[in-house]
Amino acid sequence: MIQSRRRFLATSAATVGGVTFLPYMAQAADTFSSDAGDITIHPIEHASFVMETPLGTIHVDPVGEASAYADLPAPELILITHEHGDHYNVDTLTALAGENTRIISNPAVHDMMPPELQEKTAAIGNGENASWRDLGISAIPAHNTTEDRMQFHPPGRDNGYVLDFNGFRVYISGDTEDIPEMRALENIDLAFVCMNLPFTMDATAAASAVLEFQPTYVYPYHYHGRDGGTQDPAEFAGLVGEVSEVKLGNWYG
Repeated sequence: MIQSRRRFLATSAATVGGVTFLPYMAQAADTFSSDAGDITIHPIEHASFVMETPLGTIHVDPVGEASAYADLPAPELILITHEHGDHYNVDTLTALAGENTRIISNPAVHDMMPPELQEKTAAIGNGENASWRDLGISAIPAHNTTEDRMQFHPPGRDNGYVLDFNGFRVYISGDTEDIPEMRALENIDLAFVCMNLPFTMDATAAASAVLEFQPTYVYPYHYHGRDGGTQDPAEFAGLVGEVSEVKLGNWYG
């Protein structure tokens, strides 16, 4: 049982002034305690990570070489936010998904999957819900708002997700700007918030949204951009301050 929303168990981590610095090594992990049991986060790269949970192992937007996942449990559930190559890769999914693996994606990704992956996949769109074992899954809008970025992530196509582990709520932003639906989130224990230009938002906008919905813990992720658009997670942490505990995972090795 958790004593409060801020009870935290960390493996291989040190915390200074509300910011947790993970050691410089691949797949360094944080473990969070919830009423459902421990949830361990393994950053892989950019937008890809693995969650070991009491309900099973969940892979989020797995891309890249399957060998990057070799030392971690095989996925029982895979979540796909959208179709871009740093979030969805057919070869990676085919290599990782076993006979009993379930996949949840947005409808656009489901429609472009080969039949053997479609058979494993349930498609849900913005505002829709699904369940897997005892896990509640809600699809949250994820899209651009700035006029000259709308071609990257148009409204209505891509998903973020909120996962509910018996009251421990995890938000995965996918690729989005600072949208009202993110600011309106409530009772988020753990958040993954993207920030890179020109594709999503800068560190200032990401921190402003976090200051609004105030997750207990937050990982800035997906922060390498293009043409100088890479964002500084330490700057993000400074802007968030003590409102949320910022976790600086090793996303880029």
